[in-house]
Amino acid sequence: MSVEGTWNLSVSTPIGTTEAVVELRERHGNLTGTAHGAGEVVPLSDIVLNGDRLTWKQAITKPVRLNLAFDVTVDGDTLRGTSKAGRLPASKVTGERRAAAERRA
Repeated sequence: MSVEGTWNLSVSTPIGTTEAVVELRERHGNLTGTAHGAGEVVPLSDIVLNGDRLTWKQAITKPVRLNLAFDVTVDGDTLRGTSKAGRLPASKVTGERRAAAERRA
């Protein structure tokens, strides 16, 4: 299953819902990616796709400095799972892959 593409994410945190955009690409057999949100663009690290389970890590500085670990299940053009920041409770993550026409806009 390919997870390549642009994904619109919604993360339900204890301080409210945060929207982000994640771009995933395969290069030389490896997944690479970036996340856009809260006025910053950050690289994704440790991206692993194992069956329908996708995990990655990212560090953000806005609205606060956090190291996030995502663990989601991909089902076609949707994903569901969690994001965890250290000892904080896990936050619910949902997402939809953008259609090709929307990605070009």
